[in-house]
Amino acid sequence: MSDQQKTSDQQMWTPAGPALLFCPADRPERYAKALDRADMVILDLEDAVAQVNKADAREALIANPVAADRVIVRINPAGTVEHQPDLDAVQATPYRLVMQAKVESAAQLTAHGLPTIALIETPLGAVRVEEIAAAPNCVGLMWGAEDLAAGMGGTSSRFGDDEPNPGTYRDIARHVRARVRLAAAAFRVAAIDAVHIDIADVDGLVAEVRDAVAQGYTATACIHPSQAAHIRDGYAPSPERITWARAVMEGAVAHDGGVFAVDGQMIDGPVIAQAKAVLSRVTNLG
Repeated sequence: MSDQQKTSDQQMWTPAGPALLFCPADRPERYAKALDRADMVILDLEDAVAQVNKADAREALIANPVAADRVIVRINPAGTVEHQPDLDAVQATPYRLVMQAKVESAAQLTAHGLPTIALIETPLGAVRVEEIAAAPNCVGLMWGAEDLAAGMGGTSSRFGDDEPNPGTYRDIARHVRARVRLAAAAFRVAAIDAVHIDIADVDGLVAEVRDAVAQGYTATACIHPSQAAHIRDGYAPSPERITWARAVMEGAVAHDGGVFAVDGQMIDGPVIAQAKAVLSRVTNLG
C-alpha cells in the first residue's frame, strides 16, 4: 500500500472512546474492573510487568479473555527476547490490536502485520515518526514522555516545582507530542496522548486533556481508573459548543458553501471543519 493510498482510501481506526486505561496483564482480576472504568483497556505485557512475571502475564492474557473489541495489548519492543512470545500469545487470544513499545521503524510493524498502535518513545522513533505512521498496518500513534527523556540521558520530561511552569512539558517533549500529532493527521491514523503520571494532579490532567482535544487528539491514555472520568469529560464538548457547531453546520447548508456569520463570527471552510470535529466527538462519545 502506498502512502497516497493510505491517506486517501484507508478507513481510520478509532477507539471505543477517549479514555484508554493501562492494566498489567499479569493481574487478570483487574481486567473487567478496568473495562468498567474506561472506554478501552490496554493489557500491558511490557513496563507494567516485572521481568520474572512475563511468561505468567502471557498465560493470564490467554486464559482470561474479555471484550475483544475494547482491548489493546501492549507488546514488548521488536528485537527483545519477549517480542515474539508476546506476538505468539496474542495470536492465541481473540485480540488482534496491539500497541508496540519503542517502535523505531516501519519494518518493525510490517514484520508481523497486526494492526498496531506505534508507541513513539525513543529519540530514533521520534525522528522517524512519519515513516512509522505510513506503515500499512499502523492504525495509531501514541507517544511516551518518560522513556523519551530517559533515552536522551535526561532526568525529567516536565518542569519541577522549583522551575517556571511547574508540571508542564519541557520543550523536547512538547516537540515530540506535536510531531506525533502531525504525523497521525498526515497519515490518517489515530493519535493517542501520553499518560499523566502524577495521579494526584487532577488540574494538570484536565488542562492537558483540554489541550489534546484542541489539537485534535483522538484519545488519552491513563494509568489509574480515577483519571478516566476526567478524560471523558474533557473530550465531551460542552452544550454551548455543540449548539455552536450545529448552528455552523445549519448555516453551511443554508449558504451552500459561502462565507456567513454565526453570533458575529465569520464562518468559512476551516471553521466548518472544526464544527464537524466537535459533532464527531458527540457521536464518538455515544
